[in-house]
Amino acid sequence: MEINLDSPGEIKVETPVPFFNHMLYTLLFYMRTTSKVKGEDKQGYDDHHIVEDVAITLGTVLKEALGNKEGIKRFSHQIIPMDEALVMLALDISGRPYSKVELNLKRESIGGLSTENVPHFFSSLATNAGITLHLIQLRGENDHHVIEASFKALGLALYDATRVVYGGVTSTKGSL
Repeated sequence: MEINLDSPGEIKVETPVPFFNHMLYTLLFYMRTTSKVKGEDKQGYDDHHIVEDVAITLGTVLKEALGNKEGIKRFSHQIIPMDEALVMLALDISGRPYSKVELNLKRESIGGLSTENVPHFFSSLATNAGITLHLIQLRGENDHHVIEASFKALGLALYDATRVVYGGVTSTKGSL
C-alpha cells in the first residue's frame, strides 16, 4: 500500500473482491489521495481476510503518516446522502481506538463482498489508525447505496480531519 495524503492524483486498487475495489477507490478518492492498494488473498477461503488485512494496513499507514498529529483538525463529521440512503459518520483522530457501526444491511453480499465484513472493515481501520469512529445508517433500502455512502463519508471525514489548520497538537492536554 502506498498513500499520499497531501496530493490528489492517481488511485489504483486491486484486490480479488470487485465491490470492495469500488469502495476502496471511492474512499481514497474522497480522501483526495494519490494511492496504490494491492491486496492478494493467499488463503482463498473467502473475502474476510482480504478486507480485514487491507483495513489493518490502511489504518496503520494512516497512523504512521500522521505521526504526532501536530496541527491537524482532528475531528470531522459527515452526513452523506446517496439516493434514498443517508448515513452519518463522525470521527476523532485521538489515538483512542473505538468504533460503533450501525448499518442495517439486508443482503448477504454485493460483488463478492460479504456485507458482514463492511462493519468489520470500519472497525479494523479505526482500531489500527487510533481513531474513534461512529457510523450510523439514518435511512436507506439499497445496501449498495448505504455502503457506498458510508465509504464516501469516511473518505470526506478523514480528509477534513487530517488537514493542518492549527499550530501544535489539537488537545487541551497538549498531546494525543
